[in-house]
Amino acid sequence: MKKLRIAAFGFRTLPPAKGAAGADKFAMELFPRLVQRGHTVTAYNRRYPDVHQDITEYKGVRIKTFKTVNRKGFDTLLHSLKCTCHIIFRNTADVVHIQNGGNSIWALPLRLFGKKVFISQDGVDWKRDKWPWYGKLYLRISTYISAYFPSDIIFDNVIARRYFEERFKKKFAFIPFGSEVAPVVPGEEVFTRFGLEKDSYYLFVGRFIPDKGLHYLIPAFEKSGSRRKLVMIGGSPNPSSYENELYAMASDKVVFTGFLYGDDVTRLMKNCYCYIQPSDVEGLSPVILSVMGLGVPLIVSDIEENIYAVQDTAITFSKADTNSLTEKIRYAEQHHPHMKELAVKAQNRALTEFNWDNVAEQHEQIFSGIKQVR
Repeated sequence: MKKLRIAAFGFRTLPPAKGAAGADKFAMELFPRLVQRGHTVTAYNRRYPDVHQDITEYKGVRIKTFKTVNRKGFDTLLHSLKCTCHIIFRNTADVVHIQNGGNSIWALPLRLFGKKVFISQDGVDWKRDKWPWYGKLYLRISTYISAYFPSDIIFDNVIARRYFEERFKKKFAFIPFGSEVAPVVPGEEVFTRFGLEKDSYYLFVGRFIPDKGLHYLIPAFEKSGSRRKLVMIGGSPNPSSYENELYAMASDKVVFTGFLYGDDVTRLMKNCYCYIQPSDVEGLSPVILSVMGLGVPLIVSDIEENIYAVQDTAITFSKADTNSLTEKIRYAEQHHPHMKELAVKAQNRALTEFNWDNVAEQHEQIFSGIKQVR
């Protein structure tokens, strides 16, 4: 197979830092594997006024960092413009991988300069409540650009792909995320730091944005009467009144850890009583897949993307319904052996159906034009 020169942008930082999301997890897993397969990968990190990774290489991936602003939406556009110019005028790649359909506008100049461009689309972004009206309008327009101008779109979930195929009467690629998590390294410090005991807390990991449904999660947990704690890892990627509202509605049973990464997150996932994903809008969640791969009980909202991931291996509640989530938390309290049985099934499904090495191989085949993954 011909060795490729690949450039990638659309995530925040590699390795993940404060404000990271699924795109950063995806970059961390995929790009080093492409390097291991003999390709050259240049990844474009963002430097915010208060967040950056001061590195030039990560597991063989070349890192180029550009400054951007700390303002939602505009930070991505500014950074992506700088990346596009650098790729074109420094000729850093022949293949460009872009995450986030809102970045599809940059496919136009890149294609004009002879680059093969692939967009990773994780959902129907304009449905997300975090965007103001002008952001949703821009993202709607971006769907048309995504459909016609890149070399291909790669979807990580069949629901978003179905929407695009029905809307644009075209076929698009599908490659789901992987689920493997590195073996848990023994360590007790993170439990001591936050006053936790193993199997004594519920867990959420992610950004504090309205899409994630955290304004249902906290009240539902408080109403459930559980004596356990609710641990919430993450925060808002930009200054947010929503984050302050979450702090205000929480009792002392809710533990906010801030952003954590690596082994500490894996330890907290592996040893939680149950993981809860209350999202209103989601792609194929890499956090859900990781939790499944660890064999941890799950409660998820019943949106199509979550159902596709877990099928019959988790407890589901009605999206945006606090009472429904409260009932499921109470069920987890009373029927934990059943929850553990489901977790074993979830682990088998995750490690069978979602594999990062297969993800890397399929991206390599699409980038090389050897075949299209459908």
